[in-house]
Amino acid sequence: MNGDTGSTVRAGRESGATGHRALVWRELPERPVAAVLVLHGGREHGLGRPGPVNLPGLRMTGFVRALRRETAGAGVAIGTVRYRHQGWNGERADAARDTRAALGDLAEELGHVPTLLVGHSMGGRAALRAAGHPNVTGVVALAPWCPAEDPCEQLAGRSVLMLHGDRDKVTGPADTRAFAARARSAGAGVCGYTVVGSGHTLLRRSGDWHRATARLCTGLLGLCDLPAEVGAALALPAGSRDALALPLPAQPRTAPPRRLTPVLPTDA
Repeated sequence: MNGDTGSTVRAGRESGATGHRALVWRELPERPVAAVLVLHGGREHGLGRPGPVNLPGLRMTGFVRALRRETAGAGVAIGTVRYRHQGWNGERADAARDTRAALGDLAEELGHVPTLLVGHSMGGRAALRAAGHPNVTGVVALAPWCPAEDPCEQLAGRSVLMLHGDRDKVTGPADTRAFAARARSAGAGVCGYTVVGSGHTLLRRSGDWHRATARLCTGLLGLCDLPAEVGAALALPAGSRDALALPLPAQPRTAPPRRLTPVLPTDA
């Protein structure tokens, strides 16, 4: 992802025969107790490398900033995934492969810390596909690309929050709801939001997208309470189709009260 020039930005270790660095840190505390990885979108097909002006990556800058703001001082590392190719590329699933490489680097550097994946469009698909990594405890998928053939079993035991604009003409909100139902049946805790009036680029209601995503992450990390409807949705039984298209309320600029340190599972 390009467009973030903060002083904390640095690449993770080289991985793979090509020396590609999949993990780029945007915020790296001295002793991280949790982590969030942000994944941008891409194309269905494309073997070219993302260029220096990477619009899908730039689109996620606001999410990184919101995450930094909401987790400041809490020991949460924030990273982005750098793709080798612009596209998913069929069975190659390149974006998912790079995400797994970044998670491997993260685990090697930080150990077994609870990790959330935040992904938009193709990045949402990659986040959902790679969520079986043992560090991953939850996924926040933004207008994700959810083909009917994609697996869900890797999401068992994870919290999956899915947000989709009702005006999206690129990835289908109905596909997201169908995937959410399958993920719940596979053993995930799932909550789905509809962002009324917004489309695929996340430009309309951008502030709501940014603030909601950051606050949902802080809730999943135990830094604040999750919205009541999310907690109820995550507890629904496997066969339920409820709470998969809740209207996303306007997000106030003032953040809810936050704990100083995350309340994390004892075995995390």
